[in-house]
Amino acid sequence: MKFLRIVSLVVLTIFTSCTSNTEIPTVDELYGLTKIQEISNDTHTVELYSATGTLQQGHNAISLRIKNKTTNEYEKNATIAWAPLMQMTSTQHACPFSSVSKTPAKETLYSGYIVFQMAENTMEHWGLTINYTINGVSYTANSQISVPASVKQRVTTFTGTDGTKYVLALIEPLNPKVATNDMTVGVYKMQDMMNFPIVNNYKVKIDPRMPSMGNHGSPNNVDLTQSVSDNLYHGKLSLTMTGLWKINLQLLNSANEVLKGETVTDAVPASSIYFEIEF
Repeated sequence: MKFLRIVSLVVLTIFTSCTSNTEIPTVDELYGLTKIQEISNDTHTVELYSATGTLQQGHNAISLRIKNKTTNEYEKNATIAWAPLMQMTSTQHACPFSSVSKTPAKETLYSGYIVFQMAENTMEHWGLTINYTINGVSYTANSQISVPASVKQRVTTFTGTDGTKYVLALIEPLNPKVATNDMTVGVYKMQDMMNFPIVNNYKVKIDPRMPSMGNHGSPNNVDLTQSVSDNLYHGKLSLTMTGLWKINLQLLNSANEVLKGETVTDAVPASSIYFEIEF
């Protein structure tokens, strides 16, 4: 009997161990995210998230999920679009933004980005409308959102020599290092006050400099060209020490003509269009 009890305990231990090893781990839908705010209507509460829990002037990666007020469950099969709008004193305009899609490996989380090319002020502010469909029923939720100015320049807006108004937004690096960093920039044009499509087949030339250190540059930078995978512009940014860097820019069209920005020389210490990075 004692032998049988020992065998039974061994079998039970093995079974328990196997059962434990085959359990499906719970996915944290909000890992690395902090809530920005909620936008509600009669049926749902839309929760907005970002890595910092805030929005700011420039490129913003934003996640959201939709909570049903009746069931307290989060919706898993929604089709979502958003519409940011700046209410100015005498007019209104939109900004560049992506579509909204289900976040990979998540059940209730959706994500995209919005580029706020200007910050709010005491008289003007941004609003965000969320339009979505669940089981064939359409809903809308909207609210004012806070978009303060960025401490460093992460977005630049200008008119090129072709008469077109462009928006360039710094996306990466978010956490720069003393190294050759991957650099990503969004390039958009103002088609009209409500439409800012991505610009195709251009080039963004970069020349990083440290103004406080004799305006020295860095080696091994790679100018940005458009990727077919995400339509954004990618290159390499060399940062050789910590501190404030001015990333001087030139925008070139498909014919390799400079539309805006100047080559940095002793006589021209900075381009008229640039980003700032400090770490």
